[in-house]
Amino acid sequence: MDEQAYLLIHTPQALLMSEGQHAPMIALISVVAAEALVHRARLSVGVEFASLCPTRHSIFNERKRRSSSWKSTSSRKTPVVSSMSLSAETVQTTPYEGQKPGTSGLRKKVKVFVQPNYTENFVQATLSANGAALTGSTLVVGGDGRYYCKEAAELIVRIAAANGVSKLLVGQNGILSTPAVSSLIRHNKALGGIVLTASHNPGGPENDFGIKFNCENGGPAPDAFTNSIHKLTTEIKEYKLVRGLQIDISKVGVSTFDIAGKPFTVNVIDSVADYLRLMEEIFDMAKLKEFVSGKVTGKPLKMRIDAMNGVTGPYVNEIFLKSLGASESCVVHTTPLPDFGGLHPDPNLTYAKDLVDTVAQGDYDIGAAFDGDGDRNMIIGQKAFFVTPSDSLAVIAHYLEAIPYFKRNGVQGFARSMPTASAVDLVGKKLGKEVFEVPTGWKYFGNLMDAGRLCLCGEESFGTGSNHIREKDGIWAVLAWISVMQHTGKGIEDILKQHWSIYGRNYFTRYDYEECASDPCNEMMDTMEKTITAAGFVGKSFSSGGKTYRVKEADNFSYTDPVDKSVATKQGLRIVFEDGSRIVVRLSGTGSSGATVRLYIDSYEKENVLGQASVMLKPLIDIALEISQLPKFTGRNAPTVIT
Repeated sequence: MDEQAYLLIHTPQALLMSEGQHAPMIALISVVAAEALVHRARLSVGVEFASLCPTRHSIFNERKRRSSSWKSTSSRKTPVVSSMSLSAETVQTTPYEGQKPGTSGLRKKVKVFVQPNYTENFVQATLSANGAALTGSTLVVGGDGRYYCKEAAELIVRIAAANGVSKLLVGQNGILSTPAVSSLIRHNKALGGIVLTASHNPGGPENDFGIKFNCENGGPAPDAFTNSIHKLTTEIKEYKLVRGLQIDISKVGVSTFDIAGKPFTVNVIDSVADYLRLMEEIFDMAKLKEFVSGKVTGKPLKMRIDAMNGVTGPYVNEIFLKSLGASESCVVHTTPLPDFGGLHPDPNLTYAKDLVDTVAQGDYDIGAAFDGDGDRNMIIGQKAFFVTPSDSLAVIAHYLEAIPYFKRNGVQGFARSMPTASAVDLVGKKLGKEVFEVPTGWKYFGNLMDAGRLCLCGEESFGTGSNHIREKDGIWAVLAWISVMQHTGKGIEDILKQHWSIYGRNYFTRYDYEECASDPCNEMMDTMEKTITAAGFVGKSFSSGGKTYRVKEADNFSYTDPVDKSVATKQGLRIVFEDGSRIVVRLSGTGSSGATVRLYIDSYEKENVLGQASVMLKPLIDIALEISQLPKFTGRNAPTVIT
């Protein structure tokens, strides 16, 4: 027998230690009473998962098609740990205010999540929102390794076991990148996944933590589902827990339990293996290895890849060092740390300044950085030539033939978030492909992908991805760029200049005003909306710096999903000028406290494509600040971050 079985013996001391600060808060009632209460709660809510998340049949067909080339690590023979029979307990609780998920789940300070029953309430509401589909299901659990990630993962195991989940796939040490979670959900036919991340927000005991749920298509839960979670958090009176369930998630292996007569399995998996296999399916790794080594060009590709002490570290080591053969000097900050080593894991010119300075001063062909959970990326070329996320999306769209995945599966439509510059629209028009403009939030791309109408999409917030999963994917984007470099034989700056010569250039910038007082920001948005929707605003001209812009349309952006006809309103204030230039103002839903105001400026030039972006955009920036009265309402004379 290849598998070894171990008997896991729980002592009273171990049980006490496992609950830590939660132990004093737990009140026990009988299992029978608990089941009756949960049953009544479900009847009163009446939530059916099937009506909230994407249907299974279209996803299953795609999985079936790819099953011959994909084999999950969950099928490998791994050590099996068996345990005694355990029982679920019911814990009385009361609701917390403010547990409404934003565009990417619930994000708060760590000190908020560690309040008694706070995390338990939200996890229970998330599981309950799945309705009857939860019983006997498989879920994926993992996160970016930030502070409280491992403890939260272990807590989720105990809560999931008590709620009828049959199997959990848990990343070793609780670590899984967000793209890896999406892939694992899809290829293991899981009901969904719980992702423990606050994305690009800072980590540590004084900083941020987050929890979000991804549905069975691998993408972020849609609005209907997150609204259901929020409703449940306002009504919750109890959660279920298997107090005595102990699992060591630091070791790969399978643990089986008997929970009140029903089997429950926890499979702790290698965090990288399945994602690596997916990348090997998408890209010609042998060809890229030759390119990186310099076998064809005569000069090794000099890279600077910065994982920013986030979750991508192990993936970077496995893919760029082992698979592509890059030298160890090409990668930095590859150890995931609870506080990201003091770094702010947001891949932009401000927070990835160390990367920018290093590439600017050195002889590097490409520099790249990733955020905490691995779904965002920044690309720079020689001497830190900056590639805007809008341009990155457009260039990849133009060169999809450089990636084997698209040769096999074809090219469908393109999409971008509304604030993203419209560079990819021009590529779509040239190639005769549909182009969709959606609200901010990756969840809005999922339906289009599932319907076969979208294969490539992106957001100006450094997110790029394709229909290989249902999340943006930082490492995928860097491999795509290396593929384009290999395909064209050009450097990054030359690739961009050639692209602009064909399509023209969208000059773009974003100003972020972080952690502003919420009430004045809401007043600013209300005031600006009244201004731009008033009679006479359309057709009005604004001048600054020798340039004049005439308003073509202005609104608070709304979106009707072409697949399910769902409607999203109030997605950002938008002013579109007759020359195609745009001003967009939004309040972000990804912060953990206060309000973050985002101001987006997009100016298209057909001929003058080599100007300095700051100079070209200054007239429109001044007009935007005048119309929005942003300095007055925020009290800020300058943004926190400029990208």
